[in-house]
Amino acid sequence: MINLPKLEEKQVAPRQIRKLVKYKSDNATDEIFPQLKQTESGRYLIQVDKQTKASYETAEAAQSAALEIKKGHPIVRVSIFDSVEHSSRLVELLS
Repeated sequence: MINLPKLEEKQVAPRQIRKLVKYKSDNATDEIFPQLKQTESGRYLIQVDKQTKASYETAEAAQSAALEIKKGHPIVRVSIFDSVEHSSRLVELLS
């Protein structure tokens, strides 16, 4: 049988756990709002790298806004999503 040396036991300081306390307030301004921004109600949604950024009622307005984003940031993927037809169109700069 192999004899192994005994290991020393070390005492570890107890960990303090703090709990968050929520206080109820009578003010309506202290109410917590959801972090996610609700999308606007336009038909055409501009998506930058698959994240919705804005919505427009007409395809022309969405196309012009998407082109401005693409001109300023040519590397990102800009697309226009039609929420009625459930189709997406990629916006590219013409050389």
